[in-house]
Amino acid sequence: MSATTEDVARSSGTTALVLLHGGGPGVDAQSNWASVHSRISAEFRCLAPDLLGFGTELSAGATGIGALRGPVAWARARAGQVLELLDRHALDRVHLVGNSAAGGAAALALLARAPERIGRAVLMGGAGTGPLPRTVPFYDQPTKASMRAVLARLVADESAHGELLDDLADRRLKQARRPGAEEAFRSMFAEVADGPSAVDPARIRNPVLALHGKRDRVSPVEVSRRLVERLPHGRLEVVAGAGHWIHVDRPDEFCSLIGEFLSA
Repeated sequence: MSATTEDVARSSGTTALVLLHGGGPGVDAQSNWASVHSRISAEFRCLAPDLLGFGTELSAGATGIGALRGPVAWARARAGQVLELLDRHALDRVHLVGNSAAGGAAALALLARAPERIGRAVLMGGAGTGPLPRTVPFYDQPTKASMRAVLARLVADESAHGELLDDLADRRLKQARRPGAEEAFRSMFAEVADGPSAVDPARIRNPVLALHGKRDRVSPVEVSRRLVERLPHGRLEVVAGAGHWIHVDRPDEFCSLIGEFLSA
């Protein structure tokens, strides 16, 4: 699978689906969705961009991300990025899957900004609506062991994914050490007292499915439950046996749930 959106877009499905990856250090779209991409793209026409601040979209000079600070500003900028992607591919309306504090928050921002461009949306792991992390993951101790520990918290059972976690630790360590990566990552989770207002879920009218792993060690299920309570057309599915990475821990159930919801 290529990391470029243009290559990913040429999948066999017909309905367009934009996959927005999570926000861990060193992440990119290709590695985030590798466990389920082939199955999802058999049903949908998938676009999986690297979000601003990660992968191919890290360069502040190329994208204008240098002035962004705080999760709300980053989510809004990424919503704009996705709208530009839709225009580039001449897509009037798509579905969304948004993973955690990067992709999920961007999906919420896009639903608020341009609801007519979105059909249905799946939000994972609370979509960044919980409290900011007490400490910035990885960068206070930027070693392979630290990266491996960060990744291990994303799955329910580390022993079930040892080889995957080792491979991802190598890949993401390299990307997390690229020039500008640390500065961008820290700014994503910075507290901003007078920044833009967060999205009000009560104003989102699109159908939304919130997925949350019952064994999530990053964000408790209650975060998604509170989010769904405020969404006019939201519902929650708690996936037993899954951690924060539902698509890795329970790929079959993940694909079934999003396929049924987005095709309804």
